[in-house]
Amino acid sequence: MQHRMERCEEQIAYLTRTVDELSDIVARQEGEISRLTRRLGMLLEREAEREAESGGTVPLADQRPPHW
Repeated sequence: MQHRMERCEEQIAYLTRTVDELSDIVARQEGEISRLTRRLGMLLEREAEREAESGGTVPLADQRPPHW
């Protein structure tokens, strides 16, 4: 019985550590996705402005890709 308890405690400790590590990874990814989303938005705005300045009728950022 004692051996089973120790084994369960070890598994709980391992799972707790794993959950903590995964939580840290998810938090980092959330920050990275937010930064990338902002940067992509800025790039799309710049490209739309560039397209409008060059006389395009529909900004490239607002056009549907050809496969749609």
